[in-house]
Amino acid sequence: MQTNYKATAKGNYTLKNVRLETGFIEDESGIIGTKTDLFSVKIKDGKIAKVSVNNPQLTDAIDAKGLLMLPAFKDMHVHLDKTLYCLPWQALSPKRRTVADMIAYEQEIIPELLKTSVERGEQLINLLQHYGTTFARTHFNVDTTSGLKSLENLEKALENKKETFSAELVAFPQHGLYYTDSASLMKEAAQLKSVAFVGGLDPFSIDKNIEKAIDFTVQLALDNNKGIDIHLHDSGKEGMRTIEYLAELTIKNPQLKGKTYVSHAFALAHLSKSEEQEIAEKLAEAKVGIVSSVPFRNKVAMPIPSLVKNGVEVLIGNDNVQDYWSTFGTGNMLQKANLISELYGLETEYNLSRNLGFVTKNITPLDNKGNQQWPKTGDNADIVLIDASCSAEAVARMSPVLALAHKGNLVWKN
Repeated sequence: MQTNYKATAKGNYTLKNVRLETGFIEDESGIIGTKTDLFSVKIKDGKIAKVSVNNPQLTDAIDAKGLLMLPAFKDMHVHLDKTLYCLPWQALSPKRRTVADMIAYEQEIIPELLKTSVERGEQLINLLQHYGTTFARTHFNVDTTSGLKSLENLEKALENKKETFSAELVAFPQHGLYYTDSASLMKEAAQLKSVAFVGGLDPFSIDKNIEKAIDFTVQLALDNNKGIDIHLHDSGKEGMRTIEYLAELTIKNPQLKGKTYVSHAFALAHLSKSEEQEIAEKLAEAKVGIVSSVPFRNKVAMPIPSLVKNGVEVLIGNDNVQDYWSTFGTGNMLQKANLISELYGLETEYNLSRNLGFVTKNITPLDNKGNQQWPKTGDNADIVLIDASCSAEAVARMSPVLALAHKGNLVWKN
């Protein structure tokens, strides 16, 4: 996917023949479809300035050709600084089985990869854009091998793409806080204005002390007014203790509520229904969110519907996209919504339309009762134009994105 997406329209312009969802279609059995109509949409200064009755005769408007307009997609967990994309094909090595194995491998290859990470980061962003993503929460390595060089190169890539893409940055000690001596580097990274979150990695299995690692990360966030996003692969009682301890500290420090997340959190996939309910209620109380790439290995699925039902914020991301941590990963956020729908049997018109929210950070054109809630005047003009009749079809068929706009900067793919 070598296309470099550059805006063809920006500033003030109008789109005509834009298809928007207006409500659900119901019969005695329930919701069976989605109503849509064509509208004109005025963009001004990166915002939706007006949504009005369609005027197909407008000569100075850009023709959306009846394509469905949806909120642009947000990848809430990806590593833009680490990718093999645009390098020769390489599947996952059978020699590297553990996180510790991968840390050792990274220490070998990062110096060479850094030489081209700006260009490859841009190409990975292009891939995400191809599938309709205009925003990402991206982690960057903070480690004793590369220092803050990954951040430096990532910021260059993001600067080059700023017209059509943006990101929030997570300082991530991929080689552990104490497994390698990265705590001082994390303190340095946390002081930077460009960094929004501080992270951590498997406090039990990598750093060998849950409380010590979590205490450090929480204090770092408090001292620097940052959010928290911890990578947690640990399962069993150690994984659950990590989640519970972080939730307890968040409740004690309410300024962290709504700003604290656990990525992966595989321990949640192995609980009984009663245990699942108990931790979901605790996470909801603490306003600690879960960020998942929707793994489905070994017939084990994360309890995503249960978490959502109990009021836990669940964000979705691609995580690895064609890198040395995983053979898989397409960069397609609609594929994630599609996977959620299939894994959990959420295949009705209503459920498919709700699942769009997983890839837009909980923005859907219709609310749960079918009332139109997006787009409204003043909304950010972060949109995709997609070849589908409605959001349910877009999720079910992973429909192609033909155009996207970031802050009103519009890109047509063809």
